[in-house]
Amino acid sequence: MTATLGATPTIVLVGHGMVGQRFLEALAERGLTATHRVVVLCEEPRPAYDRVQLTSYFSGRTPEDLSMTDMEFIKDHGIELHVGDPAETIDREARKVTARSGLVVDYDVLVLATGSYPFVPPVPNKDATGCFVYRTIEDLLAIEEYAKTRTTGAVVGGGLLGLEAAGALKGLGLNAHIVEFAPRLMPVQVDDGGGAALLRTIENMGLTVHTGVGTQEIVTDAEGAVTGMRLSDGSELATDLVVFSAGVRPRDQLARDCGLAVGERGGITVDEQCRTVTDPHVFAIGECALAADGRVYGLVAPGYEQAQTAAATIAADEASFTGADLSTKLKLLGVDVASFGDAHGTTEDCLDVVYSDSRAGLYKKLVIGRDGTLLGGILVGDAEAYGTLRALTGSVPPISPESLVLPAGADSGAQLGPSALPDEAIICSCHNVSKGTIRGAVTEHQCTTVPEVKKCTKAGTGCGSCLKVLGQLVTAELEASGVEVDKGLCGCFGQTREELYEIVLALRITSYRELLDRHGREGARGGDGCEVCKPAVASIIASLAPTIGASGYVLDGEQAALQDTNDHFLANLQKNGSYSVVPRIPGGEIAPEKLIVIGEIARDFGLYTKITGGQRIDMFGARVEQLPLIWARLVDAGFESGHAYGKSLRTVKSCVGQTWCRYGVQDSVRMAIDLELRYRGLRSPHKLKSAVSGCARECAEAQSKDFGVIATANGWNLYVGGNGGATPRHADLLAQDLSDAELVRLIDRFLMFYIRTADRLERTSTWLERIPGGLDHVRDVVVHDSLGICEELEALMTAHIGNYRDEWAETINDPDKLARFVSFVNAPDTPDPVVAFVPERDQIKPDLPLLTIGTRPADVLEGTAQR
Repeated sequence: MTATLGATPTIVLVGHGMVGQRFLEALAERGLTATHRVVVLCEEPRPAYDRVQLTSYFSGRTPEDLSMTDMEFIKDHGIELHVGDPAETIDREARKVTARSGLVVDYDVLVLATGSYPFVPPVPNKDATGCFVYRTIEDLLAIEEYAKTRTTGAVVGGGLLGLEAAGALKGLGLNAHIVEFAPRLMPVQVDDGGGAALLRTIENMGLTVHTGVGTQEIVTDAEGAVTGMRLSDGSELATDLVVFSAGVRPRDQLARDCGLAVGERGGITVDEQCRTVTDPHVFAIGECALAADGRVYGLVAPGYEQAQTAAATIAADEASFTGADLSTKLKLLGVDVASFGDAHGTTEDCLDVVYSDSRAGLYKKLVIGRDGTLLGGILVGDAEAYGTLRALTGSVPPISPESLVLPAGADSGAQLGPSALPDEAIICSCHNVSKGTIRGAVTEHQCTTVPEVKKCTKAGTGCGSCLKVLGQLVTAELEASGVEVDKGLCGCFGQTREELYEIVLALRITSYRELLDRHGREGARGGDGCEVCKPAVASIIASLAPTIGASGYVLDGEQAALQDTNDHFLANLQKNGSYSVVPRIPGGEIAPEKLIVIGEIARDFGLYTKITGGQRIDMFGARVEQLPLIWARLVDAGFESGHAYGKSLRTVKSCVGQTWCRYGVQDSVRMAIDLELRYRGLRSPHKLKSAVSGCARECAEAQSKDFGVIATANGWNLYVGGNGGATPRHADLLAQDLSDAELVRLIDRFLMFYIRTADRLERTSTWLERIPGGLDHVRDVVVHDSLGICEELEALMTAHIGNYRDEWAETINDPDKLARFVSFVNAPDTPDPVVAFVPERDQIKPDLPLLTIGTRPADVLEGTAQR
């Protein structure tokens, strides 16, 4: 498979989906991109993206967020990527591929990764206006646009994508129906018991499910637009949008046209090296390939294995693909669904061990061989043990099968953890990474964190279902290697922040000094503490102040000395020593009179003004001695501190909602104002941001916030754990279709649980990914009260709300507190000479050249106030 002597051999990849991108990475890993010309012909108008997470587009992720293609990788490896230009013909004799654009590429090796296409049942009017498939980003964009003027949608197919499509329609504000020909949902993955549990949960979410019926005809109006569906039982379903999600078929037409062998039911026939059986110069990988074991694999993990096998074979290394694990773990409409091994119990003489809780929507079944071997299983509603169980498949578990399915606390037997797994157990099925490889990353490659292990092994970089087990293995291996995993907050405290919170709450400790002397490390007791633990403890005491009997005012007594720089002066320190002032503007709503006041203050004090991303007005350039004067005028006008300086609630943004917007379905401004006034001043491990959108168009960007609210026709959807900034993360759906009271109650619980359990300076996004059990655990605690602490969490929030005081008003009314607001303690009336400004665009900016002149005079430095 080499080109003419002296020429650079060429590898042509047809298709650039997830498997195609993995193939390119495998080529690069083996150095083939340095020795070969690599050309990619991609049909879609965009490079490879995460099709597994396609539905997350409707939760706020953009097409760019879904992208799996690092264009720097493409550039660095000299890959010629042609998007929107698919291959149209293959001349195998001349070894040429012709693209739609007319581009002709000679190849030495041709790799087909053309994927699959959606199967649309051959029913009358299947191509009518309002009929869609659910496969690409372009499909989703078309559905989103069409749904704007529709009220009801139906999905044909109750499999993986069908349920996701139904959830997407519901999220778009449509009444959603699911039509499944089989007698249960997800017939391939779950059995009757699992299907029943799934059905109950999904119907409780407001979706209507029709099982055991097929679609006979799409009913249309005179213009050819969808108005309904006629079903096989004779009934009719009124709907004005239909999504077909009835399975996929291999895209093998290009192979058929050039004479490559295909299977009876489709799929390009390949051998164990993923080389086509017809032509040794042509490979096929992913959903278009009929593997050597006679199967077409529709999951991404087998596709990745095939990509690696093909790359290894091209590099003249030994590799083979003889079959793959079909285990899957998914979250469909917020419900965990997992199956692994012989899930349906087809093995002769096998036995089932089943746990079912209809009320909680839980179903767990393990298939056990006569000799005790774990053969497979199904998990619905709780897939916490999936990673461990899947890895144990094919072996005899060290504890009884009953202990493996019963909920924690329901069985007195030992619980099984990852440490019981053999080294050959596969932990990450997406990248075929074993427990032994993960252990080796720690012991041989000195990886000490999960991110380091992920980078070293690729484990956890696929679907993410193995991350919890991965974290447990890394910690266990570090401890087994004699590495002390010190979980203490800092050198002063051996406890975590969460443990210190519990100590302060239980013992009603109201001072940092008492906490350090009673519970600090031996060598730290009696000392001054450090810059890590002082503000962290100050935050804990402030958040619990009403409950433990401490002062909630951060500048009272000892508390003042514990604060971060900004909290010392209740304002944000800027680069030239001046401060910015941000008054609270709840929900971004402000009356003209208050706007005028802000303008007058900015004019009178010569401040720079700017609209913030949180729908507030920031005033820059205040000297420290001017802060109380500015606050006094703001407080007189009805303003209060916006807490822009604190680790606390910043803002609750809003769109105008149904009051003004023709798309709005709820009063988002009112809700945003209510939430901001409720949680103002709430001290937390890190800053908190929120937003309320009045409809699914999401103009307030609620899904990029720590807690975000989106209106639906039936109430409110609550999202948590979002984050913008340098490491953006889209929020996860915690609960949906909530009433006002239900929404507020869940936010109360969520915030207090976060404050209680998060680490120092840990945003909700990081906390949600770190906390054991992740979102599922948080949902269990906050929504279902699994720990029995919700009453206490609500009481803590009630205490905070009832004892809230504006810090600016407290300060300007206390002469002793005002004494700290000076630049120089020995010359309180002297302004800081370094704080100077120059004009720019009709405002001011810091005089930066002044800052570079040098240090201040010695006599001035000696009198500088401690900041």
